[in-house]
Amino acid sequence: MIGLEVGNMDGLVAMIILIMLIPAIILFIIATAIRKKNKKGSKILYIIGVVYLVISLGTCGSMM
Repeated sequence: MIGLEVGNMDGLVAMIILIMLIPAIILFIIATAIRKKNKKGSKILYIIGVVYLVISLGTCGSMM
């Protein structure tokens, strides 16, 4: 049986980093866009974005 060899993992690392950062960035953009119309909803989206960022950096960052 031939052992599995892993080649260049740069794409996987980039994908993990994108999964860690992109949803938080999207939440911040949406919160900024609705800030004038709905301040309470905007604040909630900011908080969710920060919590997502902290959890993703802690969990995914520790796995990397």
